[in-house]
Amino acid sequence: MSKRFTGLKAWWVQRVSAVYMLCFVLFLLVSFALHPLQTYPRWHAWMARPSTSAAFMVFFVALLGHMWVGLRDVLLDYARPAGLRRVLLATVAFGLLGMALWLLWILLRLQA
Repeated sequence: MSKRFTGLKAWWVQRVSAVYMLCFVLFLLVSFALHPLQTYPRWHAWMARPSTSAAFMVFFVALLGHMWVGLRDVLLDYARPAGLRRVLLATVAFGLLGMALWLLWILLRLQA
């Protein structure tokens, strides 16, 4: 069995990440409607809570995984020749990795 990230595994990543992101956004909308964070100190205190930071981290991991599968599938289907496809896939991978590191830096600074 191949250890590559294709087929059913990619399908599951897309579905699970989409469901989590939908539930998280609905939670945020209801939470902000019931308890609006109208000042920066209140927002910062809310974001500095470990549970909130962890939920945001899981959201962005799901978002980045969802983006990778979607963009990878588009590039695999439409980017020709193979050399261009590899360059584009590497560019997307490094871009998503950069976003992940930036997010981690932001969330860790909130905890300090």
